[in-house]
Amino acid sequence: MGLGTRPFKHGLHDLGSGGFAWLQPDGSWGWSNAGLIVDGDQSLLVDTLFDKALTADMLKAMRRASPTAAGQFDMLVNTHANGDHCNGNELVGGAEIIASKACAEELAAENPRMMQIMRERAPDMGEVGEFFMHCFSTFDFSDINHVLPTRTFEGELQVNVGDKAVLLRQVGPAHTAGDVLAYVPDDGLIFTGDILFIEGHPILWAGPVGNWVAACDYMLGLDVETVVPGHGPITDKRGVQAVRDYLTYIEAESRARFDAGMSAQEAAMDISLADFDSWGDSERIAVNVSVLYKEFSGDTEPASTADLFALMARLHKTRRG
Repeated sequence: MGLGTRPFKHGLHDLGSGGFAWLQPDGSWGWSNAGLIVDGDQSLLVDTLFDKALTADMLKAMRRASPTAAGQFDMLVNTHANGDHCNGNELVGGAEIIASKACAEELAAENPRMMQIMRERAPDMGEVGEFFMHCFSTFDFSDINHVLPTRTFEGELQVNVGDKAVLLRQVGPAHTAGDVLAYVPDDGLIFTGDILFIEGHPILWAGPVGNWVAACDYMLGLDVETVVPGHGPITDKRGVQAVRDYLTYIEAESRARFDAGMSAQEAAMDISLADFDSWGDSERIAVNVSVLYKEFSGDTEPASTADLFALMARLHKTRRG
């Protein structure tokens, strides 16, 4: 049985009470979700998308659906620093852009042209280039102008959209350095960013895994009925529990192989994903195991994204072939 509570269809979904979700099947690499909260004469957007064309289509649909959003968006929350959640920021002119301090720092350190450079070089990069194009060939990275958050916080921040409170809670580092959840208590609604991948394998870019598990526990303790993940269909607490189960399983299986002296690459190939065989993007196990191995060994240096991507490319090719 799938974990979605609504059909996973592209476009804007009215969640009721001024809440909307923008969904992008199939939820794989780059196909992220976003959200909108409106009340009275104010609006808050949760994330933009991977390129400007995708973001422009989303904003047009939101403006059609809500008289409040038809004008200027008042606030934009970036849940984390990955480009598929913030590359469209420049199209939300005039909005206060809110993020965790760690997210803003991570964004400021990134080169927004790197994805375009990688795309141009992909034909000469062998299996890594082939995998890059498999993941990202659909997107247009040619004209992305980096627009950074204008307001940052640490821990928790409550903002008001009309008379509606929205609680922003930093739960990273986990998926990335500064992951944030956006919770609307009055509506039993939460936007999770990439703390939740539903029916797709999560990817542990940053860690530690304990923070991610704690974020799931926090959500499970909330009075929440509607959960909009960063990728995948709208879900409920079953989706939260499934991601928690995945994380604790991968941690335990990786630890056993680490203690047995297996390399991270050997462990990634050896761990059974049978309980998650319907989930997409299984090559992400290579990243998850590698980052967990660094955590187990006490190595606090950030993992090389290029090296991790090469590991995924190798695993993807092996399993496909």
